[in-house]
Amino acid sequence: MTGRFLVTGGAGYVGSHMVAALCDRGASVTVLDNLRTGHRAAVPDAARFVRADLADAAAVDAVLSDGPWDAVFHFAAMTQVGESMQMPMRYLIANASTGMALIDACVRHDVRRFILSSTAALFNATDDAPIAETATIDPQSPYGDSKWMIERALLWASRIHGLRAACLRYFNAAGADPAGRLGEDHRPESHLIPLVIDAALGRRPALKVFGDDYPTPDGTCVRDYVHVADLAAAHLLALEKLDDGDVTWNLGNGEGHSVLAVIQSVERVSGLRVPYAMAPRRAGDPAVLVASSARARAAGWQPKHDALDDIVRSAFTWRAEHPDGYGD
Repeated sequence: MTGRFLVTGGAGYVGSHMVAALCDRGASVTVLDNLRTGHRAAVPDAARFVRADLADAAAVDAVLSDGPWDAVFHFAAMTQVGESMQMPMRYLIANASTGMALIDACVRHDVRRFILSSTAALFNATDDAPIAETATIDPQSPYGDSKWMIERALLWASRIHGLRAACLRYFNAAGADPAGRLGEDHRPESHLIPLVIDAALGRRPALKVFGDDYPTPDGTCVRDYVHVADLAAAHLLALEKLDDGDVTWNLGNGEGHSVLAVIQSVERVSGLRVPYAMAPRRAGDPAVLVASSARARAAGWQPKHDALDDIVRSAFTWRAEHPDGYGD
């Protein structure tokens, strides 16, 4: 792959895997990240790194003025749903406002393609049916709403300025680089799979399982996990499809796994016991969240790491070999 690409948030979990995928294909990549939650060590050596905040309009203009750019991949965001309920204005400003400013800067600097890392938090699931792109948009958090605002801004930038846009709404990113170069290192960690792994490795107290009385096969919540390398592949495919028009895809494996199924998978993969205890339900947790990825699959996306044990194995391998994460 040839071309020059800017990846915002490219030092973060999903963003760094995107950067690696682009570099592996021979692309020229610049990463813009403020390192508030990302890690400098997660940026491949082949990529140029610029430490800056999206709120710094002069810094963003300086990067984009060094064009031409074939596309911008936008991953930079604050991402904690619960935290957004406590600090709604901070999330709306940090995500929606800076995202819109980035879109405006792309238009001014004649960037023609924009790929947004969006979220399933746009939806308010009320049943266990796979969620399609046509499902009602009803964000239940300022975080979800902030992403929806960026999607709407992209709609108008496309209609009025001709900016081709892809909005990729994915569910639970999981796993680690199959080559072992990258992994998941959030501080604090909030994702289920690394939390279960850390409990198995004795790095944290017994896991709390919130609720065992949901209308699911084992009573625990069911979620759709998609491997981070498959997400990167979907972003690359969306980039190609922008030549034919704008893209909106939901990304998931289409098959959910319960909390207990994840615990059992970690035990199978690691040979270790996962200590856990049942706890009351958390307010707002839907029983089932599963994506319908029919659009993306019809376009040619085929996840290569869709088995839960494969996802867990890659995550466990990286986490076991990097007890301090990226060490920064």
